[in-house]
Amino acid sequence: MTTLTEGQHAGEFIVSELAPGSTGVSPCRDAITVASGQTLEAGSVLGKVTASGKYAIYDNGAADGTEVAVALLVEGVDASAADADGVAIVRGVAEYNLTEVKWDTGALQAEIDAGVADLLVANIIAR
Repeated sequence: MTTLTEGQHAGEFIVSELAPGSTGVSPCRDAITVASGQTLEAGSVLGKVTASGKYAIYDNGAADGTEVAVALLVEGVDASAADADGVAIVRGVAEYNLTEVKWDTGALQAEIDAGVADLLVANIIAR
């Protein structure tokens, strides 16, 4: 019998966020560009590349802007071959389930703690 594994659903990690206004879009979210060379899951913690303004997986040890966690990806994005459009929570007040967000492979607890603190500055709060 084949075993199926259900992945992360779009926005599943969100505990709460500001209610949508008259536009129907939450004021916590923005359209973003995900830098090419990565395939990211919903809930990925993102940094913003200073030189391009594009988003990539948060990497506390980097020196290109992605060393600061600034956003959470709402839906998975395949940018493996080229830059891709996405939607991210980029400002608060928003709350997320810390156990459901995605960190860079091999992220140490100290790096995760730093990322959580970075997101808190933008009023994106771990629960």
